[in-house]
Amino acid sequence: MAEELARIYSCEVDALITVEKVHKTPEEWRQVLTPEQYAVARGEGTEPAFQNAYWDNHAAGIYRCVCCDTDLFRSDAKFDSGTGWPSFYQPISPENITTHTDTRLFTERTEVRCRRCGAHLGHVFDDGPPLTGLRFCMNSASLRFVPGACSK
Repeated sequence: MAEELARIYSCEVDALITVEKVHKTPEEWRQVLTPEQYAVARGEGTEPAFQNAYWDNHAAGIYRCVCCDTDLFRSDAKFDSGTGWPSFYQPISPENITTHTDTRLFTERTEVRCRRCGAHLGHVFDDGPPLTGLRFCMNSASLRFVPGACSK
């Protein structure tokens, strides 16, 4: 397979960097992820509301992709949406995510994925706070929180 590259933002160097995209077989993902992480991030699942690691996390830090460690969201962009999932009004950089139309639940939604590895993160909705009007409703199982990292 030819090497695939992606341009993503790194908060540690505060710049766009070029990285290799991450490709693994389902078995390789199962070896590095918990069953819940695999079901959500690789299987496009959803964890229960109000019963996940980060819905009520208020610590300063950064949220990274659980699969490839790509920077995804800063804690200062997190807000309480009342939905029971961690919600953000913007990603750390638009380069770090991709969005796709999702019609799996007989309705049209916008799915959010990690640009580097394709992990399913959650969905984005247009009912967020005034700063952007967006609500990135993410699954904790797709994220890894790093306290204090890249905090402004």
